[in-house]
Amino acid sequence: MRGSAGARAVVTALGMAWRASRGLTIAFAVLSALMAVLPVTIAWCTKLVLDEIAGGRPGAGVTAVLGAVLAGCGVLTALGPQIVQYVKDESGRRIGLVAQDRLFRATERFVGLARFEDPAFHDRIRMAQQYGGATPGMVVSAALGAARTAMTGAGFLVSLMTISPWMAALVLGAVVPSLAAELRLSRRRAAMLWGIGPVERREIFFGELLVNVQAAKELRLFGIGAHLRGLMNAQRRAANAERSRTDRRELGVQAVTGTTAALAAGGGLLWVLVSAANGTGAIGDVALFVAAVAGVQAAAGGLVLELVTAHQQVLLFGHYLAVLDAQPDLPVPARPRRAGPLRRGIELNDVWFRYSPDHPWALRGVSLTIPYGSAVALAGRNGAGKSTVVKLLCRMYDPERGSIRWDGIDLREMDPAELRARIGAVFQDYMHYDMTAAENIGLGDLTAMDDRGRIEAAARRAGVHDVVGRLPRGYDTMLSRIFTGPVEDGLKEDVLTEDGGGDVGVHLSGGQWQRLALARAYLRGERDLLILDEPSSGLDAEAEHEIHRGLREHRRGRTSLLISHRLGAVRDADHIVVLDGGQVAEQGTHTGLLACGGIYAHLFALQAEGYRHREDRNSDAPHDRLSGAR
Repeated sequence: MRGSAGARAVVTALGMAWRASRGLTIAFAVLSALMAVLPVTIAWCTKLVLDEIAGGRPGAGVTAVLGAVLAGCGVLTALGPQIVQYVKDESGRRIGLVAQDRLFRATERFVGLARFEDPAFHDRIRMAQQYGGATPGMVVSAALGAARTAMTGAGFLVSLMTISPWMAALVLGAVVPSLAAELRLSRRRAAMLWGIGPVERREIFFGELLVNVQAAKELRLFGIGAHLRGLMNAQRRAANAERSRTDRRELGVQAVTGTTAALAAGGGLLWVLVSAANGTGAIGDVALFVAAVAGVQAAAGGLVLELVTAHQQVLLFGHYLAVLDAQPDLPVPARPRRAGPLRRGIELNDVWFRYSPDHPWALRGVSLTIPYGSAVALAGRNGAGKSTVVKLLCRMYDPERGSIRWDGIDLREMDPAELRARIGAVFQDYMHYDMTAAENIGLGDLTAMDDRGRIEAAARRAGVHDVVGRLPRGYDTMLSRIFTGPVEDGLKEDVLTEDGGGDVGVHLSGGQWQRLALARAYLRGERDLLILDEPSSGLDAEAEHEIHRGLREHRRGRTSLLISHRLGAVRDADHIVVLDGGQVAEQGTHTGLLACGGIYAHLFALQAEGYRHREDRNSDAPHDRLSGAR
């Protein structure tokens, strides 16, 4: 990190700390100053007491005062660190909350999905989470710690100069190389941590797989647990090797600088002892010299440690600042055009799109219209571009060429939040939220989160109300295997788990989760565009028929886009668009496309043939059993 960037990181970190806990920061500074003068005060009081005693005529009053000061310093030395640690920890907690909020507030500026689908940015986010929240507090602690140790070291250095200026210069000179070396090592360590980021991310991935509920079945059936564990351990070994290499380098440097400092201190101690033995120095000078040399070296070591810690944290804080400074992945107009409710329709005009210059084109010159009030279906093979069209309609990405218009207004001219507020959707990769059943539905429209009537109505339309009603706490049941439900007032002890948690969370089947996702879409109510991306892929035939019947009623008179690999589910759409290789291959009604004998007719015939084969096997099964019995 360059000097200007480093200075900016320090200023930002200190500013966050000041805003988060101003009073605690001031208290921290005052306590640090007090703790800085205590060692020097104790050393000088000890010297004066020894000189009084060695002189043979100790003054009772002076000795009593010095003894009282030493006793008071002892009490403060005993209590001070605990108080300082409490203030430091409390300040760090407050700062961490502010830093975390700023980080995730910054991620909300990313309008689309590009940042979240970038592995390098994932590493950046992980580093920002890991170090961003702690860095401001650590920088404050390091800055005040450095100031404290510098004050203590300066006090001891001045004390040492009263005994021998050249010895003070020798001790101080042994510190400078150590400081320079440690700062250089801290820069290398920060670079190492960034370098092993992808390796550690893969280790975390394999580790999570080994305890993941969804993966558990395949891991055990295929016997791949040991294989994944080996891959996880390989990542750990690779990361450990890099850390060990850095540690060995640091150990070598610290051994050299530590030996140099020890030789300087040993030579000085020998000199002062000889001086005291010859009578050219006072006995108190020996005590002061020992305390001063130890104090200067301890302060120098502490100063190096604090500066290196701050330096390394500032370097790592750069990842946090990089996230804060990252520009939105999609441009948002300063004065967006306000689009009213959809009245004419949505048009895709010669849309070309690819996820990066290194990727192939996902869409190539796609042009299609979704008229107001009609149901349009997208059909085609896997990878044809259907889900990409959905992402572009929701403005998760922008076309590289061409345009998408909402009643004639280019989506790029609209406020993305306003656009998405007009869309209801069930995505193929819908979310399972480890929250209550009511919350899982209510997230579809936060204005209805506390409206149990609307939530239950949406659940009924999705056919999941009875399922939720049979759960232990109904709509307040936690749908999770990793969290438990909240413990309410008045519960008896026998419903608590041994570790004091609440009721065990419940996990639904795939089809039930899909109905909850559908309920989220129903909760959004009168949206202008309804997108249904494989809304029944996890349901059995009876449930699928029920869901599509409800969706047909819900879609009636509404503008909707339906995507499904099951062509029987899209046959009643007003218009069907068939994508192939990112292009519009054919379009028309179900009857017209079958008559054309193209891709749609071929895929429909294949699916129909599959159903006929299943029906034939089912009808033959009883006959086979009877013939076998005979």
